[in-house]
Amino acid sequence: MSSIASLNSDSKSELHRNVADFKPSVWGDYFVQYASEFKEFDQNIVAQIETRKSDVRNMLVSKIEKPLAKVHLIDSIIRLGLSYHFEDVIEEVLQHIYDDYVKNGEITNFEDNLCSLAVLFRLLRQQGLYVSPNVFNKFKDEKGNFSERLLSSDVEGMLSLYEATHIMVHGEDILEEALAFTTTHLESIVNQLSYSYAIKVKHSLRQTLHKNLPRLEARNYISIYEHDPSHDKNLLILAKLDFNMLQSLYQKEFGNLCKWWKELDVPNKLPYARDRIVECCFWGLGVYFEPQYSQARKMVTKFFVIATLIDDTYDAYGTIDELELFTMAIKRWDNSCLDNLPDYMKFLYRTILDLYEEIQEDMKNEGRVYVSNYYKKEFIKYIQGMMTEARWLTNNYKPTPEEYICVSREASGYVLLNITCYIGMGDSAIEDIFKWVSNWPKIVTAANVLCRIKDDIVTSEFEQKRGHVSSFVECYMEQYEISRQAAIQEGQRRIVDAWKDMNEECLRPTKVPMPFLTRILNICRVMEVIYKDKDNFTNTEGELKTFIKALLVDPVPI
Repeated sequence: MSSIASLNSDSKSELHRNVADFKPSVWGDYFVQYASEFKEFDQNIVAQIETRKSDVRNMLVSKIEKPLAKVHLIDSIIRLGLSYHFEDVIEEVLQHIYDDYVKNGEITNFEDNLCSLAVLFRLLRQQGLYVSPNVFNKFKDEKGNFSERLLSSDVEGMLSLYEATHIMVHGEDILEEALAFTTTHLESIVNQLSYSYAIKVKHSLRQTLHKNLPRLEARNYISIYEHDPSHDKNLLILAKLDFNMLQSLYQKEFGNLCKWWKELDVPNKLPYARDRIVECCFWGLGVYFEPQYSQARKMVTKFFVIATLIDDTYDAYGTIDELELFTMAIKRWDNSCLDNLPDYMKFLYRTILDLYEEIQEDMKNEGRVYVSNYYKKEFIKYIQGMMTEARWLTNNYKPTPEEYICVSREASGYVLLNITCYIGMGDSAIEDIFKWVSNWPKIVTAANVLCRIKDDIVTSEFEQKRGHVSSFVECYMEQYEISRQAAIQEGQRRIVDAWKDMNEECLRPTKVPMPFLTRILNICRVMEVIYKDKDNFTNTEGELKTFIKALLVDPVPI
């Protein structure tokens, strides 16, 4: 079948379907050219990288009197996207600095300049080490406000403080004040700054470091670092070589997944659905960029593809009777259910079971067969949540905001997504990790709220035009009889609170090892990037196209 018209022949032509007007892929078959089983890296480049890594490691472990240089070196390494090479030594250096300069949570006897203190505060918090924000009180005036006299000329300090505030937890009023102060002042002076400073400030105001994707930050920071007169040439060249080597790895991965998509022939079999394989690959890359997670990225990308097809089936195409049949078939989880489904749903059902069988085979080979049971259980819950929302739409039911958020726990498939992310993380993902995430810990609850509300704020008006279950925005407007803008403000307030919850859960001692928490943070970072002002996943001509081009098409000039 090659059109929606022919799909409609499966059922009565008068059935109403809320078909969305999704635009075709902007990438076509571009990435298929990179599909290959093996990717041989230039051994000369690999040798250069290893030599330069050794030099950087020596810089990190060298003994110096003052830790200030180490702090700024670590900050540059992280922002250049190189920290995955030096995790052990970065941990060691920051722990030493913490032991020497933090007493009872307070930074003491460290440099007094705002930039260095703010960078140290951010790095320690990022490392999971609690440090009090009281150190910033010294930059206040006698009235208890941040001193314009002290800070107005210190753009670097204000920018560093601005970045530090985004790792705040609940009850940190001083960081709330600092965020308001630095935002206002940076916005007011940005057009008076030199070109290079203006670029840095605009970038941070647009996408703060803590909420940006590491690869995007690396691509951006390489150009900023290159123009810094004090930059370390060895570190810069390492960052460029490493970026381009990883880019060639990602190109192969994107190519193989685009080839898989082409062979599935989804645009012809499900023409109502979004053709977004490249954007789904970008999601997978956002969850983990490190080279050792190649197989994990493949699995997560396939899951994002299937979730997109399910979303468009439940939200945009399937009739309520068809969806009830499909939901029953998923609950039974058996190929024998295919006979009762319309042809287009048979294809979707087979695709879901094919991925499950692929997961099962991988987990059997790794001796972790229990994982597929967690996946299957959460997949069924996910579909049931989608079905609840479909019934709400059919019955014109308007849930309360809290009822909506409650059902979204299942309909968002958020636990299922995390389980899929953990599948590819090897032996460290023991069964306790899957039990933990399945029980909706605080960080998972917060991340689900953030992802759902972030999506709703930018998509709700478009979706309501074609008929769609009420979003958080509509639910809140109706419940409290307020304007759309006021409901959006409430959603944004909840997103801010969700980030505070997540930041809190990443402070030591953590419930699970940090790599598992990082996946949760990274999923939220993808949301912050793709759904900044609009739905760039669905409408791919804008920023997302630029980001994919920067990471996957254009190499960094050496």
